[in-house]
Amino acid sequence: MHRRASLPARINILGEHTDYAGGLALPFAVNLRLTLDAYSLEKGFQGDSKVVELWRAAGGWPARLSVESQIPIGVGMSSSAALCLAVVLCVNGSMNAQEACKEAQRIEHEVLKTPCGLLDQMAMMYAKEGFATLIDFSNHSTEPIEFPSSWLFKLVDSGVHRQLSEVYQGSADQTIRLSHVESENLRVRSCLGSTAPSLGALLNESHASLRTLGVSLPKIDEQVLKLQHTDGVYGARMMGGGYGGMILVLVENAQVLPELPVFHPSHGSLVEEFLE
Repeated sequence: MHRRASLPARINILGEHTDYAGGLALPFAVNLRLTLDAYSLEKGFQGDSKVVELWRAAGGWPARLSVESQIPIGVGMSSSAALCLAVVLCVNGSMNAQEACKEAQRIEHEVLKTPCGLLDQMAMMYAKEGFATLIDFSNHSTEPIEFPSSWLFKLVDSGVHRQLSEVYQGSADQTIRLSHVESENLRVRSCLGSTAPSLGALLNESHASLRTLGVSLPKIDEQVLKLQHTDGVYGARMMGGGYGGMILVLVENAQVLPELPVFHPSHGSLVEEFLE
């Protein structure tokens, strides 16, 4: 037997550090993908040691495991969640989306020691081409949101990369965390159907809130501020767990920051089985 799982990277428009607090988020999948091929063996396991460890944690059968990925590591585009979901889907084949998300979260906690919520996994499993996904983490419900053609997103690599297991909760106290989640939830709801300039202002507000939460760095803040004052940029913020990674930038047109591509919403997870 040969199974192949393909998972996308994700961009989170708004709703950072809300998933483990029952909040809201609005991510979309992009066409940078991780692919895991699993070939059955008579016995034993072959492949990268960490991939094998994840595979065994998920109850995987004897297999040769091969990973190819276009998703950059350590920049807030969910490469670890993509790998864990790929493992779960290859082990089990087609399965309930929410069960796949929870199992991928479990092995990420257990093996990679990342205390993640379910944002990345749900963004990948429920994604639809041409749509963002509104996720309510209070009940894990999802709603596809048609993606306005005026929302043109680019990513700037801050050059600061980190291990996700080092971040997540930030340095803020509970009151600041609660304030961030409440205000971020309002921003998610406000952005639905908004114009690009209005969304840009919300991105700027989100970054200020994440800075207060304690998950940004001065080097990131300097780059974000410069981008926010660049002609043709509507807004910019850090993206992902924090302490480095990509900066999300909303631009007026594709000629703004011309060296960088515009990202469009792509399809989500895919698992295939081949008889060989």
